[in-house]
Amino acid sequence: MENNENNSFNYTYSANQQNEIKRIRDKYVPKQADKMEQLRNLDKSVTQKATVCSIIAGVIGSLIMGTGMSCVMVWQDELFIPGIIIGLIGIVFVCCAYPIYNRTLTKGREKIAPEIIRLTDELMK
Repeated sequence: MENNENNSFNYTYSANQQNEIKRIRDKYVPKQADKMEQLRNLDKSVTQKATVCSIIAGVIGSLIMGTGMSCVMVWQDELFIPGIIIGLIGIVFVCCAYPIYNRTLTKGREKIAPEIIRLTDELMK
């Protein structure tokens, strides 16, 4: 009695194929931000808001100051004194950009402090 059956097992594994399968699967699995990512996003949102507010104040101040300079340089006869006043107003806006940044950052940090404390307590345990 001769046994002609082949009792072998063939298995092929491809790391590239498995990585591709994982990438495709990750596209369809709902994202759940981990605690560290939430912490980073909260901190980043406060800083971004403060930066945007200060940049807006600085740009507006620069435009106002430029308008004043234009009045002084182009229309020297009629708008010299108003141009100086407009330019000074622009300088005040530019100088207020940094205090606006600090105030917005402080207010934002006060607002999200309880959430930040809760997340950091969870992460440190």
